[in-house]
Amino acid sequence: MTKLLKKAFEEASKLPELEQNVLAKQLLNDLVAEKKWDKSFANSEDILSRLADEALEEHKQGRTKLIDI
Repeated sequence: MTKLLKKAFEEASKLPELEQNVLAKQLLNDLVAEKKWDKSFANSEDILSRLADEALEEHKQGRTKLIDI
């Protein structure tokens, strides 16, 4: 465990039980969501690569337009 995480848990342990439970629930939900994002990105890597290749090919063929942001 990192020093920062340990400090966060020490501070959280000073909160009332209800607030500790709310914080714990948020943390667990965030960890689950992060795993889902990681899995989604891992599964989409081939698709993103293919889309990038298509976009580069379209640009080489002059079928893209420069946009002024």
